Amino acid sequence: MQVKAGPLLSKINYPADLKQYSDSDLEQISQELRQYIIDVVSVNGGHFGASLGVVELTVALHYALNTPYDKLVWDVGHQAYGHKILTGRRDLFHTNRVYGGISGFPKISESEYDTFGVGHSSTSISAALGMAVASQLKGETDRQHVAVIGDGAMTAGLAFEGLNHAGIENSNVLVILNDNCMSIDPNVGALKEYLTSITISKSYNRFRDDISHVLTGLSKLGPNAHKYVKKIEKSIKGTLLKQSNLFEALNFRYFGPVDGHDVKRLAQTIKDLSAIPGPKLLHCITVKGKGFALAEKDQTKWHAPGLFDKITGEIKKSIPDKPQPPKYQDVFGHTMVELAEANDKIVGITPAMPSGSSLNIMMKAMPKRAFDVGIAEQHAVTFSAGLAAQGLVPFCNIYSSFMQRAYDQVIHDVAIQKLNVVFCLDRAGLAGADGATHHGAYDIAYMRCIPNLVISSPMNEEELRNLMFTAQQENMGPFIIRYPRGNGVMPDWKRPFKALEIGKGRKICDGEDVTLLTIGHVGNFAVEARAELNSEGFYPAHYDLRFVKPLDEQLLHEVFAKYKHVITVEDGSLPGGVGSAILEFMADHGYSANVIRLGIPDQFIEHGEQAELWAECGYDKNAIIEAVRKVAIKRTTDSMAG
Repeated sequence: MQVKAGPLLSKINYPADLKQYSDSDLEQISQELRQYIIDVVSVNGGHFGASLGVVELTVALHYALNTPYDKLVWDVGHQAYGHKILTGRRDLFHTNRVYGGISGFPKISESEYDTFGVGHSSTSISAALGMAVASQLKGETDRQHVAVIGDGAMTAGLAFEGLNHAGIENSNVLVILNDNCMSIDPNVGALKEYLTSITISKSYNRFRDDISHVLTGLSKLGPNAHKYVKKIEKSIKGTLLKQSNLFEALNFRYFGPVDGHDVKRLAQTIKDLSAIPGPKLLHCITVKGKGFALAEKDQTKWHAPGLFDKITGEIKKSIPDKPQPPKYQDVFGHTMVELAEANDKIVGITPAMPSGSSLNIMMKAMPKRAFDVGIAEQHAVTFSAGLAAQGLVPFCNIYSSFMQRAYDQVIHDVAIQKLNVVFCLDRAGLAGADGATHHGAYDIAYMRCIPNLVISSPMNEEELRNLMFTAQQENMGPFIIRYPRGNGVMPDWKRPFKALEIGKGRKICDGEDVTLLTIGHVGNFAVEARAELNSEGFYPAHYDLRFVKPLDEQLLHEVFAKYKHVITVEDGSLPGGVGSAILEFMADHGYSANVIRLGIPDQFIEHGEQAELWAECGYDKNAIIEAVRKVAIKRTTDSMAG
């Protein structure tokens, strides 16, 4: 359904159109932009609260800057819906995150206004600095470089690395800190407390307003007067806040905090800051979900609520007529509490995703034994290693694609030392509408080459529970459990725990001619395919590997001794994946068979519903059926009896 834009917004296709209006029109344009986002997201879904919170900032940036010549880098990207609407994609916005439509995140190949592709947090400062240095080297001294980063994203080490380097480069870079005390869940840590102290200091805020007037007046008296006032300003800031300013200690000029919803003042401030050389930081106070009361009140729930009634605020969810399987993440969350109640050594860790991973269930039940460490995957892994080194059993829950950011820590801090850290990799496989930046396509390939790791993947909820139970047994080393986004297959999932033998798969059924070797949830696709194939006279065998590392060699010897056609199915990259491991086994042991590998091909997969992407990549139920048909012999009931 195409949503109609307001009278001013409907005439704005690009920032050049926005600049035709006077600054007195910016408030109405902001209101129309906010309403347009509400109208479209309510009927199409997508991220919600983050973009509402930066509507005025988005309008001000494109009004004050000369984009795309000036480089605007958004951090994470789900705050960039307004940016997309103002930069030529208003009429395409209804296809946002839809298969074949525009991406939910900034993407270089989509628009010249998307200067840097983002999906994971905390990259903006480093990227903008790189652009600023490049401009210096090319002699483009008039070009502005702006990084818009949320206070949640500032908790990542990469953001501080970027700040640290920018402070010595003296490049023309402006960091805008969008401070709303939220990422997806409420922010945690000392940085949040520090920003809060600045925000609520009445004496400092009075001084801030006064000094801005003084600076404006003295700037006309020449550079020396400006330099002296800068020194006085820095000294008084430190005194009023009873601590040195963190950002100015890193050689940034600090401005703020300012009202992030005063669009007219924001536009003027950004114009003024563009005239000041060197690294600068503008601290904006915003409200996530601004302009939609329910989103302001419950910011976590309205981060990405799905479809909803924009009038009543009712989130639309279908009510099934029978019990449904739970989400894998919820099975993890409830199982954590059960295991921790029985084993006081167990602790939970997540890098800023308590609700996304369902560790919030344990955080509520056992707040002293569950830790949100902020958007800091590297720290999460090494923090877990420290806990394990002292005899605790940390369950470190990180999305598969986010684990890529902590690869060295897995090797250096956990695997080499054989520490019993249990990595629960949520969103493994194709994650859906978030697209290429969020698909958990590579964890099998990048983990299975590391010594000392156990790598597993459950086919259903009961197996997830049993793998978690197994991982916390005595004398276990590093243990990985990967599972997908979405629901499992067992409404009746809460069953007694059972310890599993490490590296042991299971035969689901015997068959003829061809066998299916599956790992994880996609084994259910094979079960469905096999039922349909049986009705057609094809009878493939099926084995659930359960473990990627170590592989069940006894099972594989049985398979290659009996079957000449082997089809591997995995929700991960084909290069380096489970199919590759099977080929390695076959070569190492001198077997000869026709091995067909189904999984994620060697390319980045775009966004869409999971089922659409499974079909595109060729490993859903229908793809498995076609693969079996090509190599299996069709049998009638009589031939089977004979």
